[in-house]
Amino acid sequence: MFEEVWRAYEKNELSHSAAHHLMAIHELRTERGYARVSDIAKHLSITKGSVSTAMKHLKERGYVQEDPNRFLELTEQGLKVVQETEATRLVVQRFLSDALGMDEDDAMIDACKVEHLISTEARARLVCFLRMLFSEKPSANQFLQLFRDGALECRSGDVDSCRLCEEACFGYRAVAMTESE
Repeated sequence: MFEEVWRAYEKNELSHSAAHHLMAIHELRTERGYARVSDIAKHLSITKGSVSTAMKHLKERGYVQEDPNRFLELTEQGLKVVQETEATRLVVQRFLSDALGMDEDDAMIDACKVEHLISTEARARLVCFLRMLFSEKPSANQFLQLFRDGALECRSGDVDSCRLCEEACFGYRAVAMTESE
């Protein structure tokens, strides 16, 4: 099973780094109206050589092209990746900060780590979950209040009474490690 999951990960359209190169082009063109290799390198705090290599691959794969002035621009395919990545990051960030109560900065960092890894279906289901969670339904409000009050936290380490953990306690260890820091 693990090998199948690992292979599925390897089939991701783009790496985390490539997605950030596309996002940098989009941000620079939005802010300045143009994007050059040197601008992207400065924006991402990496070398021009690294950006040049990445741009070569992104051009070959149809995500980036040059405009008549030889500035870099996203193709329709590149823009779609940026929009999908940004949408996923925002949804995950909202889930982590607003639903789980994580610190905003930590939520942003974690959302960035997974923004290009989860599927469109997972993002759509997360949006539906958040809509329900933040609805005016009494059951959603009650659940959210229980969660925020800590009533649903795992503190026992009792694997036998947990329907999630089965063989090893996931929650208790994480809570215990956080509290000891």
